[in-house]
Amino acid sequence: MNKQISTMRQSWWKILTIGLLLYTLIAGLLLDVPRLPILNETIRALHFHVTMWFGMILMLIVAVVYSIKYLRSNDLKHDDMALEFTNAAILFGVLGIVTGMLWARFTWGDYWSGDPKQNASAIGLLMYFAYLILRGSITDSQQRGRIGAVYNIFAFAAFIPLIFVLPRLTDSLHPGNGGNPGFNAYDLDSKLRMVFYPAIIGWTLLGTWIATVRVRVRRAERVLEDRLINS
Repeated sequence: MNKQISTMRQSWWKILTIGLLLYTLIAGLLLDVPRLPILNETIRALHFHVTMWFGMILMLIVAVVYSIKYLRSNDLKHDDMALEFTNAAILFGVLGIVTGMLWARFTWGDYWSGDPKQNASAIGLLMYFAYLILRGSITDSQQRGRIGAVYNIFAFAAFIPLIFVLPRLTDSLHPGNGGNPGFNAYDLDSKLRMVFYPAIIGWTLLGTWIATVRVRVRRAERVLEDRLINS
């Protein structure tokens, strides 16, 4: 009984994750939304496209923190966390681009219109794909961790202005860019916020769940390899 209670206490955030994502899916598709020109029902993509990218940014921040920790300690456990949170962030970045393309198809008339923010997002994800390729090309675990950590830090430093600053300096179809008012200015009403903020928390927790599971798998594989080497 005590073991079951302890397990429940450790899993509360996983239960919360499932609840928040079910709420996001149901409420995001069924609750009333503002009736705006062009957007109409497609504004519901806000709860998926935008919130996934918010979750991605939060996971990249966690990855950078663990990259710094690794550089200070050379502890492979920190490198595992940095890698897997980056992997989870890349997954949500790809999902964010796909859902954004679907949104663009019905609001701008095409899946990919060469919008500065679309292009910047694609470039940013390519930078992180390069991070994975770079890591895969290095065999020594300590060297891989150090080079990967440095790359991760600089990639994040370039990624943020690439997707948040540069598109605002040019004409863009995205709200809040190129002179277009942002959502907060005219249509992120209380109904949208009721789903928007829980969705950010839900996607971020899901990414954390995925990352921590993969970290445990990586560590188990490392232990198994060490045992095989020593046997």
